[in-house]
Amino acid sequence: MKLIKTSVFPLLLAGIYLAICRFDIVNPYLIPRPGQLITALTSLTCRGILQHHIAVSLQRVFAGFLLTLLFALPMALFFHFFRRISAFLLGTLHFLRNTPPLAMVPLLILWFGIGEASKLVLIIMASFFPVFLNTLSGLQQVDSRLIEMGDTLELNRWEKIIHILLPETLPTVLTGMRLSFGYSWRALIGAEMIAASSGLGYMILDAQELARTDIVFIGILSIGLSGLLLDILFQRVIQHIFPWIPGEVI
Repeated sequence: MKLIKTSVFPLLLAGIYLAICRFDIVNPYLIPRPGQLITALTSLTCRGILQHHIAVSLQRVFAGFLLTLLFALPMALFFHFFRRISAFLLGTLHFLRNTPPLAMVPLLILWFGIGEASKLVLIIMASFFPVFLNTLSGLQQVDSRLIEMGDTLELNRWEKIIHILLPETLPTVLTGMRLSFGYSWRALIGAEMIAASSGLGYMILDAQELARTDIVFIGILSIGLSGLLLDILFQRVIQHIFPWIPGEVI
């Protein structure tokens, strides 16, 4: 039933698209016809071009996302335990949080070049705060009685983190990770459209310069479907590993 409900609007959009194509309401240059899309998709997949660009984008996203976790989770713990020191860093973090990552692209290219480093830094900047803020919020909401119980049991700081803080903050951490992955996916596509020689963003920009609207549509659909499938996969993995955590899979 849920799948049917979520499919209604996409099917409605597909119907509108087919009606536009059927009655030639819009120029085929602006909205390519189904035959054009099928031909272009067949050509791209048979030559392995689409698979290559998808694989490159996924590799960048996963690498940047894992680096984000390595930075964001320890920093959230640091801010929680050393609040007096972290108070001096809050202003800088708020400044960075309100700065669009894509605005940093020219500077990142100057600093790191047009290679993979600039793209990874951009992904980290885009996906850092969802993980960091959700983890920090979860830590601050842990029941103080549990901390007092840990003190009674004479647990040290690491034992409190492992046995009390991490289990209690796990739902918010996972929510932050899910949001973070979506942010990293969008940021990567923007970076690839500015400085790259491969990836879905590059494929879209290259197709736009060649006036291949059909390939642009295929690139956009590939981005959306890949992001959707990865989000569903993430939710299913979480539900399999942590079945007691409530979740919703499309």
